[in-house]
Amino acid sequence: MTMATNRRRKGRRTFGNVWQLPSGRHRASYLGPDGKRRGGPTTFPTVADADAWLSTVSTQIVSGDWRPPEPSRETFGAYAKRHLALSIGRDGKPLSPTTKELYALLWRRWLSPTFADVAIGDITTESVRTWLGTARAEHPGSTQPEKAYRLLRAILNVAVDDEKIRVNPCRIKGGGKESAPERPIAMPESVLAIADAIDPQYHALVILGAWCSLRFGELAGLRRSRVDLLHRQIHVLEQAVELAGGKVVFKSPKSDSGRTVEIPAELMPVLIEHLAEHVGPEADALVFTSPEGHPLRRTKFRPRWAAACQTAGVSGLHFHDLRGSGATWAAIAGATLPELMHRLGHRTHTAALRYQHATSERHREVADRLGALLRPGAIEPEPIAEVVDIGNGGR
Repeated sequence: MTMATNRRRKGRRTFGNVWQLPSGRHRASYLGPDGKRRGGPTTFPTVADADAWLSTVSTQIVSGDWRPPEPSRETFGAYAKRHLALSIGRDGKPLSPTTKELYALLWRRWLSPTFADVAIGDITTESVRTWLGTARAEHPGSTQPEKAYRLLRAILNVAVDDEKIRVNPCRIKGGGKESAPERPIAMPESVLAIADAIDPQYHALVILGAWCSLRFGELAGLRRSRVDLLHRQIHVLEQAVELAGGKVVFKSPKSDSGRTVEIPAELMPVLIEHLAEHVGPEADALVFTSPEGHPLRRTKFRPRWAAACQTAGVSGLHFHDLRGSGATWAAIAGATLPELMHRLGHRTHTAALRYQHATSERHREVADRLGALLRPGAIEPEPIAEVVDIGNGGR
């Protein structure tokens, strides 16, 4: 049997070794910065191919980009579980109970079936793109694939920091962008019909949800001391969150969106009556509770909401749509973008801009009616708003 021969050319090779095997192929090895000798990932057909691979490794070492290849063989499942167990967010702060539950769901339902048994180093951009495309196709309208993609990207970012991999394979353009279908906007008369149809103790809940654009959790966490009747203000400093097991916990508002919301004067009688009839006198008494006096849970309230919508003849409307409806009304009434951001508790323009589309639609409606005057035989158009004679005081 022919002995394997060392094909290193003395005086010419400055990094690594190359051997010719009995098969005629070549194996290469090098001494890493950590003092360990490592061989190439495969054999090479020629010395030139082996030299090219060694040259790539040498460049990585010189530039500081070299990483030991062994850690990347750890399965993504083992690494991800350790990362999720830490329950630490990007800002270094502990995750909220709801975020931990969300991450557990995203891992269990979306990431684990595809990536748990795959080595971290074997996750490629192509495999991520295939997984995301399949998830979107099989679950149209769901935003969870995008949420799962963002979680996958975040975990792999940490893997890059931990030198498990060199590059994060989550480089799908628009991969984490959610594209949920636009929710319906309810008209004021529809909201009032639902408020009249629901249990009396939740009449004010529906009204405030729309006219003050408050989230369900913010209303469920509202306490008597946060309602300033004198100045017509609601101080949003806490929200109630229902966990998977039904337990309700109280925490700061979503995205640190604590704020003060002005109450329209016309809503005051509704709110005053509710406080008098359905809320305890204590300063920390919850403004909205279950019929038994417990913290209000979304899952228990949902059937009451559905029944009220059915009675009012309104279909396809979620409670959270009241918030968007109220925001749209505010935009039509002339609220500026900063005013909308404050009222909604949004920190970025992007979230609040979606509610301003109504103002452009209103402007288009005005333009269309003006354009109708140019049509042959056009008659006086129907007024956009009711004209009221206010006498000489209107001059």
